[in-house]
Amino acid sequence: MGLTMIQTRTMVVPPAKASELADATRLPGRSDMTGCPWHDVKSMLRQVGLRPTRQRMALGWILFGKGDRHLTAEALYEEATRAKVAVSLATIYNTLHQFTEVGLLRQVAVDGSKAYFDTNATAHHHFFVEGEDILLDIPGAEVVVGKTPTPPDGYEIARVDVVIRLRQKA
Repeated sequence: MGLTMIQTRTMVVPPAKASELADATRLPGRSDMTGCPWHDVKSMLRQVGLRPTRQRMALGWILFGKGDRHLTAEALYEEATRAKVAVSLATIYNTLHQFTEVGLLRQVAVDGSKAYFDTNATAHHHFFVEGEDILLDIPGAEVVVGKTPTPPDGYEIARVDVVIRLRQKA
């Protein structure tokens, strides 16, 4: 008699802190947070028209279960790997771009080669600490942008992103 081996995967999802969930309520689609990150991620995805696949759910939980933060695709990949979420870097990029397109994330370009994804999708700006690769939020009301240029015919300004670069004083 032959034996059949069935391989199973177990993903351990630690509970989120209440204060982290309170911070997360500022994101679009999070007005009905229940306190259960897994259920909340599923509701957020459905609310913006994305099917809650296993990988989107896992990545959404990693992204949104810890409050507002800024991550690169590579940093999310490392966190997913540590959480035993089997996902490729290409899937990470695809998911981040899908979440950005539906308004769950904001993409912040710092250099031509480096982009951060911000879980705080509200209107605000950023400090970038050079040498440490850290983004810090600046509330939207604290930056006043002067006269913006007139866009070409048929276009409108979608948003203005301000990134102020910081470095340690010499």
